[in-house]
Amino acid sequence: MGSLSATYKEQYRAPFGPLVPDVVFVKYNDLDAAAAAIDDNTCAVIVEPVQGEGGVNPATAVFLQGLRDLCNQHHAALIFDEVQCGLGRTGKLWGYQHFGITPDIMTLAKPLAGGLPIGAVLTTQAIADAIKPGDHGSTFAAGPLVCHAANVVFDRVSQPAFLEQVAHTGAYLRHRLETLETDEIVEVRGMGLLVGVEMKTAVSPLIAAARAKGLLIISAGENIVRMAPPLIIDESHVNEAVGILEACLEGN
Repeated sequence: MGSLSATYKEQYRAPFGPLVPDVVFVKYNDLDAAAAAIDDNTCAVIVEPVQGEGGVNPATAVFLQGLRDLCNQHHAALIFDEVQCGLGRTGKLWGYQHFGITPDIMTLAKPLAGGLPIGAVLTTQAIADAIKPGDHGSTFAAGPLVCHAANVVFDRVSQPAFLEQVAHTGAYLRHRLETLETDEIVEVRGMGLLVGVEMKTAVSPLIAAARAKGLLIISAGENIVRMAPPLIIDESHVNEAVGILEACLEGN
C-alpha cells in the first residue's frame, strides 16, 4: 500500500483506494514545485534519476541537487528509485553517478538477479542505524539461491569495460534513432540503454508492427516508445533493431 500510494498513475491507484494519505506529487524537473511541497513535515522525497514509466526523462543535475539541498534543509530522506535505471542501464553502475548526488536510500529490483525475483534497499549508515532487526522485511529478499545469482550479475555488470560498452552502444542507438529520415519522431532521449522515442502519434500500432517483425519494444506513455534492450547488445543488434523500426515507420 505504501509503494502504491507513491505511484502516480491513477489506473493503478484507483482500484485500491483509499490509500496512504499525505503523498504529494510534483512535476518532474520542476524545482520550484518541489520547494513549495517540501517542508519540515516532509518525511522523504522519492525520485527516479531517469524516469522509466514517466516517459524516459533524465533528471537535470540542478533538479537533483536542489532536492538534495531541500532534504538536508528539512531533515527529510532523499530516496532514489533505481529499479529501472540502476545496475548499469545508463552506462554507469548507478543512475545517480551521472549527477554526483548521493541519496539516503536507493531501491533496486528487476535486473539484479538476471530475471529471478529479488528486491533490495541500499541505505546510508545514518539510515541503517535507525533500523533494527525485524523493522523491515521483503518477500523477495535474502533467498540464498537468488542472492547468489545476484552476486554473479552484480560482479559482471559492475566491470568498467562492461559499463563502457553499455554507454557506447547506448550513444550509438540514440544516434541511429536521431538520424532516421522520418517526420514522426519528435525527440530521442535517455541515458545508456534506456532510451525514449517521443512520437507525434500514439505508439501502440508501431509497437505491434515491430513485434510482428521480431523486435520487442514497449511504451512509456501514449506517444513514447521505450527501448530497454539487453545490456550485452552491440552495434549490429542496434542496426537490426533500428532497421525494423524504420521499416515499420515506412509502413513496410
